[in-house]
Amino acid sequence: MTVQAYKATRKYETFSYLPQLTPDQVSRQIAYAISLGWNPAVEHTEKGADAYSNYWYMWKLPLFGEQSVEAVLAEIEACHREFPDHMVRFVAYDNYTQSQGLAFVVYR
Repeated sequence: MTVQAYKATRKYETFSYLPQLTPDQVSRQIAYAISLGWNPAVEHTEKGADAYSNYWYMWKLPLFGEQSVEAVLAEIEACHREFPDHMVRFVAYDNYTQSQGLAFVVYR
């Protein structure tokens, strides 16, 4: 077995090791988080910054109780329009564990 070095750009989270998610895949991930009762939120930060040690700015408050995937996607798009040079990520907060249940970068 041959081990190959992984040649890629900077990685920011688990999904960044996969090919860029399609809009349909992003929608399905958001729908999955909503189906679990998790509260969606949108965050952004400057490109080129270390995503683990850098502060992610919250776009508005979390969308507590939001059931519409389209509404969440609209907030992601609005954040991207407002900050076109920033990375934008989707975050889903789990009420039970009081932590992030899911987070991934939508716009790199």
